[in-house]
Amino acid sequence: MLTHDALPDEFLALLNKVTGKRARIVVEHILEHGFITTEDLEEKYGYNHPPRAVRDVREQGIPIETFSAKSKQGRSIAAYRFGNPSEAIHGMVGGRQTLPKATKQSLYELQNGKCAVCLETFDERYLQVDHRIPFQVSGEPENQDNADNFMLLCGSCNRAKSWSCENCDNALLHKNPDSCQTCYWGNPLTYVHIALRPIRQARITWSGTEVQDYESLRQLAQDEDNNLPAYVKEVLKRHLVSMLGSSNDEGQN
Repeated sequence: MLTHDALPDEFLALLNKVTGKRARIVVEHILEHGFITTEDLEEKYGYNHPPRAVRDVREQGIPIETFSAKSKQGRSIAAYRFGNPSEAIHGMVGGRQTLPKATKQSLYELQNGKCAVCLETFDERYLQVDHRIPFQVSGEPENQDNADNFMLLCGSCNRAKSWSCENCDNALLHKNPDSCQTCYWGNPLTYVHIALRPIRQARITWSGTEVQDYESLRQLAQDEDNNLPAYVKEVLKRHLVSMLGSSNDEGQN
């Protein structure tokens, strides 16, 4: 267990920057006692959900280890202490920062008012600024004015990305920014995986007069007792075989 005196000065300086009442209580208690238990958080500080208080600290890039301790009654309870100081993520300390309004306006112009994932057009107020590399992986980028570090997502796509990242081993364990850069949720147009899985997907939207094409496809899929996505993939596959076959025939002539 790392005591206050054993902690590097750089790490102590980071701890001093931790914000939020719950997070500060956890940090200061660990600095004084070496660890904090769920019992301490419930009885001494009145928190009914102790893991949430600890999570507040972790979300600011401070490594926290969980281990087992004994309660006053002798039962096993969770306890928390600082982890390896070298694993602290500097860009996360202090929590998320509010981006300049000009950054969102610049992104809106660059993306032509479209969500970066579904490519649907929205008014600016309905689009949300998103970190290409999730905050929980690398914190805030050093250059907040660099639009390349962010993109605009509609509420639906932002929620979908959050769910995917929360269940991705890279975001949970490895925290490798390069993996995020090559992920669909980091770069929807140039990705090589989706949450580390070898997946490719194409989002297709039919609108206006195109809706009739959608209804025709849906009916054809039903006629073949198939679902629409699988049917569309089969049609595209047959088309590719036809096109590639024609190209090969032309090459042989």
